[in-house]
Amino acid sequence: MEPTNARNGTVTCRRGVPEGAEGEVAALYWEAFGRKLGPALDPPETGRAFIAAHLNHDRGVTALADGTVVGVAGYRLGGRALTGGDVPDVLSTYGVLRGLPRLAVLALFDRTPEEAELVMDGIAVDARHRGQGIGSLLLAQVAAVAAENGCRRIRLDVIDTNPRARALYERHGYVARHTERTPYLRRLLGFGAVTTMYRPVTGADRTAGDGR
Repeated sequence: MEPTNARNGTVTCRRGVPEGAEGEVAALYWEAFGRKLGPALDPPETGRAFIAAHLNHDRGVTALADGTVVGVAGYRLGGRALTGGDVPDVLSTYGVLRGLPRLAVLALFDRTPEEAELVMDGIAVDARHRGQGIGSLLLAQVAAVAAENGCRRIRLDVIDTNPRARALYERHGYVARHTERTPYLRRLLGFGAVTTMYRPVTGADRTAGDGR
């Protein structure tokens, strides 16, 4: 995908993961979701390398400051998400005995979009650049992608230990539909409830992503 015009000060938001920035994106993802991903992909250095090696570059939007990725939002569309890697990849990296239980953990995060639906994988912004509107830029780009692909709505999940993200989503029109209590996952993954939120795709979303 080509870069867009979306800009906030010195930060530019563009479609896709730039070639060569896989490590930066993996580091941001691990910073944001490492507690959740750890049981499947630990140790951290191996997990970050696995994410970087199996990214689908065209299933994310990135925010860059001075050429460095400072924010990323991934999404699942057409059967592919930003973070890839299939069963053979996991087993090749971690071995069969260690890999099989990790696959069971990864299966907990699998979310298949319904018809005309884009599922957002997650959003991560570098701690040094938070509070600058980068999350809003990324969400606008994701909404534009959904509109351009004929989606009627966007779906995402937010965990109970991330109220900051939920507040951001609510400001951008996402509405909570249901919450699944998962107390059995609190010790393993660090959260005890997951709330599913939806936002309809509107005609304005097609142009909102390029700052017009």
